[in-house]
Amino acid sequence: MHFDRQTLSDQDLLEFYKRLLLPRLIEEKMLIYLRQGKISKWFSGYGQEAVSVGTALAMDRDEYMLTMHRNLGVFTTRDVPLKRLFAQFQGKAEGFTKGRDRSFHFGSQEHRIVGMISHLGPQLGIADGIALSELLEETKRSTLVFSGDGGASEGDFHEALNVAAAWNLPVIFVVENNQWGLSTPSKEQFKFESFVDKGPGYGMNASKVDGNNILDVYHEVQRIRKEIAVNPQPHLLECNTFRIRGHEEASGTKYYPEGLIDSWKTKDPVQRFEEYLEEGGILTAEEKKKIKEEFIEHISSSFEEALKLPHIVPNSEEEISDLHSPHKADVVHKPAESAEMRFVDAIADGLNEAMMKHTDLVLMGQDISDYGGVFKVTEGMLDKYGKERVRNTPLCESAIVGAALGLSIKGRKSMVEMQFSDFVTCGFNQIVNNLAKINWRWGQNADVVVRMPTGAGVAAGPFHSQSTEAWFFHTPGLKVVYPSSPEDAKGLLLSAFEDPNPVLFFEHKYLYRSLRGDVPTGYYTTPIGKARVVQEGSDMSILTYGLGVSWAEEAAKDFEGSIEIIDLRTLSPLDEESIFASANKTGKVLILHEDVMKGGIGGELSALITENCFENLDAPIYRVASLDTPVPFASDLEQNFLAVNRLKEAISSLNAY
Repeated sequence: MHFDRQTLSDQDLLEFYKRLLLPRLIEEKMLIYLRQGKISKWFSGYGQEAVSVGTALAMDRDEYMLTMHRNLGVFTTRDVPLKRLFAQFQGKAEGFTKGRDRSFHFGSQEHRIVGMISHLGPQLGIADGIALSELLEETKRSTLVFSGDGGASEGDFHEALNVAAAWNLPVIFVVENNQWGLSTPSKEQFKFESFVDKGPGYGMNASKVDGNNILDVYHEVQRIRKEIAVNPQPHLLECNTFRIRGHEEASGTKYYPEGLIDSWKTKDPVQRFEEYLEEGGILTAEEKKKIKEEFIEHISSSFEEALKLPHIVPNSEEEISDLHSPHKADVVHKPAESAEMRFVDAIADGLNEAMMKHTDLVLMGQDISDYGGVFKVTEGMLDKYGKERVRNTPLCESAIVGAALGLSIKGRKSMVEMQFSDFVTCGFNQIVNNLAKINWRWGQNADVVVRMPTGAGVAAGPFHSQSTEAWFFHTPGLKVVYPSSPEDAKGLLLSAFEDPNPVLFFEHKYLYRSLRGDVPTGYYTTPIGKARVVQEGSDMSILTYGLGVSWAEEAAKDFEGSIEIIDLRTLSPLDEESIFASANKTGKVLILHEDVMKGGIGGELSALITENCFENLDAPIYRVASLDTPVPFASDLEQNFLAVNRLKEAISSLNAY
């Protein structure tokens, strides 16, 4: 192994050695602690240390690095305190996740590190968002993100590289090619010879280095960073290395062919660099011994200090409160002047108001720029705010939602428009596992609004008409908003942008151009989490939202009695106080939603009302929903599918009970 020191001094090389040695010694200790039951799991980076340490040394401390399982060397090189790191491994409250997640599933803004989740690929899109912020702010900084060779088979890898290339983002994509994805060899993962072959296909530069040579890794990342600072663009860097131990300790290495480990041990990154320094007279035997003894003592004492920390005492209130970043909504009252607007115009007006107030807000979505979006919600905004803030995106929903989270990590606001809410399935993982959980996991908020054109009634068939709100209603950490009127559409949208937490904002496509109403002009907010009494009544309550409100109002006209209609407006958090008040008042409740019956939100509402209002109920709770089938295309079939087709009959039946 040839080490090219270039302009590095002897002192630099000694510092590199110390940085390389520390994660190796920590790992050796962790394997002992694992056998002793003092930690529960360990993902080995033994033999791969030069990649983590070399990249971390090459990056500036104010540049973000997004890590994976085997990047302990990034954390140690960025001087993350060992006591707190070990508290994280032990599941102590003093760790980075308060015991809620394990190993390296966390980040630290102080150290400009963003950790992974178990799905391997999502951090790549987040890196795009961080880099986009650096690009917009003209900082000349790079962002570096890791992937394994196995994880590079994920669709997130393709999406993130594609977006980075299309937008000329200053991202360094580092593939730690350790030849195996757990027990699956590279030849069963992909057919190409090198990841360098992939770069030109995405329109980006690519290179590879010996990932076991810390100086090669360091110099190459330094070179790429300098190049990117002058000409922002992504770069794909392959670091060839090998994992000496198992994927995680329990999996072992029996799947490796005989002799493979021994051959790679001859290329051990720590041992080879140590020998190089000794041969050059830079590291003496006495100094080597002293460095190791000091490190071992520091590791042992830090681990013992963490071990002495008390075990977590569960606090349910804290667990729930940490789902969201703290936010006190200051209601901005409606201006006196108003104008008649269609539902779609009210949303566009709200976006304009938000863009003017929040100058860091970035809008992203397919065809939203020049074209104005398929529903023309963003028409004209390109001319007002420019391509930097109104951004057409490739068809890469996962990477774009990830990029939105990256913007939030950098302190910016963002909006992602799903062309149709049905397409959110392609970004589902980012929403339910990253946006929803990141504040609860390590205190990083996700200041992201995802706009979701939704619903049936426009003969668009099964892939453009689904009601998808229940998918996210089930996921803790998300706020789900679903307005039914132009006035609320604007006010709730502006509240969504004020809120530093992830908000899924559902907009019924049928209402876009069929519903009009008076909308206050100028800036105002409508509180998230507060239902609206559409009309007072005494004989029964209809609880609904979205298009269901219009259905309920129309049905109530033909009812001889008195119906109270409650527009939920926000599905998460629910306004339970208003729901229970109405149920207790009328004694009869009908829950109406366009979504299918099975697993719909109506089931949860029914259970809540039964548990809290049972003694005041005069009849069973009725649910009216659409058929438990996909949404059909033909108009007659679609009308038969929809809940409104059965609403009046249900009202009559409930009234007669």
